[in-house]
Amino acid sequence: MEEWVGKQWDRFIRRAASRQHEAAAVALPEVQRTLTLMFRAAGGAPAVRVAPASERRVGGARDWLQRVAGTGTHAATGRLEPEALSLPPCIAVHADPALNRALYLWLAALAAHIEPSGDWIADNQRATQRALATFPGLAGRHALLLAAERALRPDPARLRGRAAEAERSVQQALAGRWNFIPGVRPDEVAPVWLWLDTTSARTATPVAREHNPQTTGSEQPHAIGDTYRRRAQTVADERNKAPLMMFFRAESILSWGEFVKVNRASDDDDDGNALAAANDMDMLAIAPDGQTTASRVKFDLDLPSAAADDRPLGPGIRLPEWDWRKGQLMADHCALQTLVTAEPPPFAPPPALRVTARRVRRRMEVLRGGMGRLHAQPEGEELDLDAWVRHAVEASAAPRSESPAVFSRRVRSERSLATLLLADLSLSTDAYATQTARVIDVIRDALYVFGEALSASGDPFEMLGFSSVRRQNVRIHQLKGFDERWGASTRDRVGAIKPGYYTRMGAAIRYATTRLAERPERQRLLLLLTDGKPNDLDVYEGRYGLEDTRHAVQAARGAGLLPFCITIDETAHDYLPFLFGDQGYALVRRPQDLINRLSAVYQRFMIHAA
Repeated sequence: MEEWVGKQWDRFIRRAASRQHEAAAVALPEVQRTLTLMFRAAGGAPAVRVAPASERRVGGARDWLQRVAGTGTHAATGRLEPEALSLPPCIAVHADPALNRALYLWLAALAAHIEPSGDWIADNQRATQRALATFPGLAGRHALLLAAERALRPDPARLRGRAAEAERSVQQALAGRWNFIPGVRPDEVAPVWLWLDTTSARTATPVAREHNPQTTGSEQPHAIGDTYRRRAQTVADERNKAPLMMFFRAESILSWGEFVKVNRASDDDDDGNALAAANDMDMLAIAPDGQTTASRVKFDLDLPSAAADDRPLGPGIRLPEWDWRKGQLMADHCALQTLVTAEPPPFAPPPALRVTARRVRRRMEVLRGGMGRLHAQPEGEELDLDAWVRHAVEASAAPRSESPAVFSRRVRSERSLATLLLADLSLSTDAYATQTARVIDVIRDALYVFGEALSASGDPFEMLGFSSVRRQNVRIHQLKGFDERWGASTRDRVGAIKPGYYTRMGAAIRYATTRLAERPERQRLLLLLTDGKPNDLDVYEGRYGLEDTRHAVQAARGAGLLPFCITIDETAHDYLPFLFGDQGYALVRRPQDLINRLSAVYQRFMIHAA
């Protein structure tokens, strides 16, 4: 009973102390697509995504109700980070829903023009001027938002010391004056909903993990399904530097357990309070100790010995990698090794898969190079009516030709198309796509049917699989080369594929580009089959991997190739348009439809190449 009364009181007092207008609230998912388009159109970085922000500590005066309720100390405000534009998950600051929606639009426009320099107020002042110059139509909405923001500001006379000076500086800046004190931080004043926090944009950078033989290739711990962006900093774990020093009084010996090194992140069972604890922290302090839970139970991620590994083909090559932070292509940054399965077991596809392969093969045989018709020829079997009309019109203004090109004739059409299929064989393919089949099984079936179909089309093709363990171990598995015939040995290699390690997609695409660049065909198609984002154990995560993959795709297009991605990742719309363009990828919502979609995509390119 006491617990129930406590909960009811907490709900009541929090509602009474709230200064939000819940009836006029606008949620971020309602406008997220619009905000993303606006951010991109204004020149925002394509790899920066829009995400909900977590609450952070704020300053400002609190009234007595907020003090009783314990609220008013944290708020979810807009922040610009290297990999995300973090916006409030819900805006209910103003009583008018149109103002709350306009605030979202303004923050997206502001984020595209802000250039962090270390001075929070000056950064937002300059970005405001640039945003209004780019979007003059926002001037009216900005004026309304500015008036509403100034009405929300606390009276500096009620504050003391540094808090009063900081609030006066903010209000002077909102009034358009530049005589504010430098160095004011967002957590020193009440939330400025019209501005963005830029402190993380200059300090947050990906942290590289040092190589540890005991944890090489270990799987990262399973993350809780939470999309909120939180601030974090890397700190050193110094608990073992003075093992004999007691940082407590002897009479508190019973609290010794509080000082024992206990890796809370390695507990097998989650007590359900991890998210609540993270939400209560202003900044997460990350102290890596070189160990993970997965490294103690996942030994199959370690690279196999030379005797148990696939047979290498050649000495390996070096490939570059794009570092978006430095803005340069680092030469010879990745070490790539091509491998082939030495003695794969015989592959016996199930009867249903053979039926599917025969059906797709018949469709490809129909599209095999056949008879076509050339138009506007000086000689031929039939009169080309369109060419005759053009000739008659042109002859009225110029002398008639003795041999007009007004005939058509039948010729045998020949395609000039080479295809390379690049399959993602990372660890994530070990997950179950359906109740009975894993992702790797679906990919294996698609590769088998694709090989059967392309062998019937007569066009040259190559099949490669890829995975990686950091930049020093990018592994390319050759399933079928351009110079190999599709037969029992290549089918067995396809049947022997298994989940590998991680997904250094940029290096794999660059290698495929070099392979296709050697082909003499007029059109060269690069098909990428994947189930997720690029990632690896080192810095190749988040924006770094996306930027490198995008650079590799652009280089492939510059070499005259046609890169196209087919994925079964449900979140592909968030990043694949940035990598391959709006028309450069296809999303397969049901993994069992992968075979049909792969065949349809290839048939479309076959028709264009004829």
